[in-house]
Amino acid sequence: MAEAATLQKIAHGGATQHFDVIIVGAGISGIGGAYHLTTQRPGTRYCVLEALDSFGGTWLTHTYPGIRSDSDLYTFGYRFKPWVGPPIATAAEILSYMGEVIDENGLAPHIRYRRRISSARWSSKDKLWTLQVTGPDGVETYTTNFLWMCQGYYRHSVGYTPEWPGMADFGGSIVHPQTWPADLDLKGKKVVVIGSGATAATLVPNIAGDCEHVTLLQRSPTYFVPGRNENELANTLRQLQVDESWIHEIVRRKVLFDQHEFTRRAIEESDTVKAELLEGVKMFLGEDFDVAKHFTPRYRPWRQRIAFVPDGDLFQGVASGKASVVTDEIECFTKTGLLLKSGETLDADVIITATGFDLSVLGDIAFEIDGQPLDFAKTVTYRGMMFTGVPNLVWVFGYFRASWTLRADLIGDFVCRLLAHMEKTGAKQVEVALRPEDKDMKIGGWIDPEDFNPGYLMRNMHLLPQAGDKPEWRHTQDYWTEKDLFPTIDLDDAAFRYS
Repeated sequence: MAEAATLQKIAHGGATQHFDVIIVGAGISGIGGAYHLTTQRPGTRYCVLEALDSFGGTWLTHTYPGIRSDSDLYTFGYRFKPWVGPPIATAAEILSYMGEVIDENGLAPHIRYRRRISSARWSSKDKLWTLQVTGPDGVETYTTNFLWMCQGYYRHSVGYTPEWPGMADFGGSIVHPQTWPADLDLKGKKVVVIGSGATAATLVPNIAGDCEHVTLLQRSPTYFVPGRNENELANTLRQLQVDESWIHEIVRRKVLFDQHEFTRRAIEESDTVKAELLEGVKMFLGEDFDVAKHFTPRYRPWRQRIAFVPDGDLFQGVASGKASVVTDEIECFTKTGLLLKSGETLDADVIITATGFDLSVLGDIAFEIDGQPLDFAKTVTYRGMMFTGVPNLVWVFGYFRASWTLRADLIGDFVCRLLAHMEKTGAKQVEVALRPEDKDMKIGGWIDPEDFNPGYLMRNMHLLPQAGDKPEWRHTQDYWTEKDLFPTIDLDDAAFRYS
């Protein structure tokens, strides 16, 4: 009853309110974190602060036609909640799934919507974070012992659009998928989609039927995996009337094993994997299509994210003539479309810039540690989730080559175990620090560009924490190792400083 009264009081503003843990963000990571606290740490007084009107994060903010996952839901779904739909799911299906998690576990009373955090200040004297939050009724103040950052890593409010000459001269509409207008009518229009990633590959086949014509304009190609949007193993197990929880676990393990093997081969047998990926494209487009120009990237497989194309819909759209692909660079916008560096022109009524997003480090919140502004880029990360000199804070940053939620679940277990350890030992503060044996460790960027180098990271590496060359001081992006390692992390290791 006391907690319910506290939550009610927060909903209507009022005095400073205190929680043992505050989770920032009600997306896939935040809802997962709330579940883990509820089930593994019953009695913990926690709150989820979400800036938007509802839960969902990416799956709520992105409303462009055809919005869907680019990884399978047997691994993007939580390990504790069976997925029973197609492997590649729409935003609506994912939101429905998350809503079931909230309802089935009584998480709704803990979530505070329309709460945007402007500042977070840590006091070593009080062993508390103090948050200034703008809510529906004005400014609210929260304090908490522990911050669990689940806000993702990009800015939801606006996407990334490069500045090209002549943009102001264009007589049509310029739209970024992240801020898709509800009243945008593409019927009978000539549309150019700029980009080559999963968003562009989703948009093109989903708007091709409405447009007069849609052109995918890319500076350089991306790897895709076309295939049927179903899982044959799951289908077989359902025919055998196996329990859905078993199906989820078995299929999940098989997908993870296959992904691990694919990643290994992409690095060790990159030429063979490249040929296999391109052969998949040729199956839809035929031998006469210039796959070498339009769908053969300059980099080896998995140096950037590979998206699954369900039923090859992108390639079917191209093969049917409803869509076309142009690989070139933009010289400038014109009144009627685009002039390319090759001299070719593209007429357009609407230009869609599927050109990525802007990195948002720790949710654009102004952080202070004992009165000093936090320069996040000067910290060193502990396993991509804690940071030197930043007490009582964990950040969920998922995987590039596997589903984000896999790491959200692993970190959920870790946070609950860390909180239990602090409770048992009486510690009120924990932070990570380099150990004596780390004094000569080589320090570099958040991720090695030779390993993974998408544009949104390369543009913003200067904003991210630094990493060491030892596995504990970097985000290794290696789920296959971390799934066994995370449960065995020694919380008494010298990297952890308690007080």
